[in-house]
Amino acid sequence: MDMMSILAIFVSMSILLSVIELIRRNRLKEKYSLLWLFSTLVMLWFSFSRESLHVVSKMFGIKYPPSFIFLLGFLFMIVINIHITSVISELSDKNKTLAQEIALLKKALAEMKDKRE
Repeated sequence: MDMMSILAIFVSMSILLSVIELIRRNRLKEKYSLLWLFSTLVMLWFSFSRESLHVVSKMFGIKYPPSFIFLLGFLFMIVINIHITSVISELSDKNKTLAQEIALLKKALAEMKDKRE
């Protein structure tokens, strides 16, 4: 096993253990961690099995296997960005609804105070 494979395995294992630790400490929700866990397992697979990296990259017509890893990384970042954007959009809508409900409650509370006085 060459030095590059050992480094790739070390980095992949570090990311995997970091994601698991974030989940354990409740700093990362399970539903958001699935993409990270999946991508880390793919990285580990290709780190352990260089032959599979060559086979898969050849299947996609990529002549230089490390560029396939960069393609996977780029696609992973696109998927993560789309996922995060959808979560942010949902939270923005919920935040707007909450602000409107708080405004209505404040108005109702002020009206109740006015009726008492």
